[in-house]
Amino acid sequence: MNPFSTSPCTAVVNLSAIRRNYEKCAALGHMMPVIKSDAYGHGMLAVADALDAAGARDFAVGTVSEAAALRGAGFTQFITCLLGAQGMDDMARACALGVTPLITSFDSLALAALQGTPERPFAVGIKCNTGMTRLGFGPEEIPSLLDHLRALPNLRPVLALSHLACADMPEQEDYTREQIATFEAMSRALRTAFPGMRRSLANSAATLAMPECRYELCRPGLVLYGGNPFHGTDRAGLGDGLQWAMSVKTPILQVRGIRQGVSVSYGRLFTSPRPTRVAVLAVGYADGFPRDASGKVRILINGQLVPQIGRVCMGMIMADVSSLPAVRAGDEAWILGGPAGGPQGMSPQDWADLRGTIPYEIMCLLGRNTREYV
Repeated sequence: MNPFSTSPCTAVVNLSAIRRNYEKCAALGHMMPVIKSDAYGHGMLAVADALDAAGARDFAVGTVSEAAALRGAGFTQFITCLLGAQGMDDMARACALGVTPLITSFDSLALAALQGTPERPFAVGIKCNTGMTRLGFGPEEIPSLLDHLRALPNLRPVLALSHLACADMPEQEDYTREQIATFEAMSRALRTAFPGMRRSLANSAATLAMPECRYELCRPGLVLYGGNPFHGTDRAGLGDGLQWAMSVKTPILQVRGIRQGVSVSYGRLFTSPRPTRVAVLAVGYADGFPRDASGKVRILINGQLVPQIGRVCMGMIMADVSSLPAVRAGDEAWILGGPAGGPQGMSPQDWADLRGTIPYEIMCLLGRNTREYV
């Protein structure tokens, strides 16, 4: 959290919702919840605490620094770093902390090889590229990789991991099954050489829909925070019961009446077609409210959805509250979700659909504000 952030905009995170979402997944298999990128904007340490209480004994983070923050807060879970270690110092830190970075190339293997001892080998994970084509070893590299690993008694491979490119797209199921078959062959070769290696392939979508690739560890991400990976598809029912965990509120700074024909905000994007009451809200693109959403979204105020009007500013937006004569400065406006147990406004999925993006981006952007936990 930026110590100089002074925005009054607040992300309200429902930890009970995260716990319930986790428990829905945990009924399907053993989970390694993904809490990278500050738990998708929900706050990594608070989310880890809630998941720990729910029984999570494995965590996936992005970086060694994130793993170090968990260790510093007292978490003793098995932790894997999905981005691996960035350089020698990072690798040494991972070894000292007892966290497991993914080895993604022969270069990163060389760095890892300088850590650990035969008496106390350094536990590492192997990233397999099965079709995402980002990080990891390809199938053709496995024989050479095994030769290297057998010659390094100071390393202990404990995890084989890959990532599915389109498991949330039922129309691409053939490609997903090709990835599963590739991972099956790669991980079998690794486990033959190093018995006991755990396997992790299933993301949120595969956790819900494809039991054949749950293996020893599933990696739910989006579903933990309430998102349905099958939104808009014929498999949407698999995500029934998930609850969004993030709402975002901000105070109303001022309410003013304007006459017909008066423009509002930069560029005169909005001109009042009639006498209008306008509320000015303390949130803008500096707080994660995208400028390209200008005039497109609806804001929840006093239990009613009202249109946002005019160009989004750096720290302010405007809303038409003509239908809410009782609204005053100081009232709360909900950019996302709404008060616990009360009416709800737009969800991260609603935002994503509006902007042609994914709910991950919306949560990460708005979750950077001051957080409040319920």
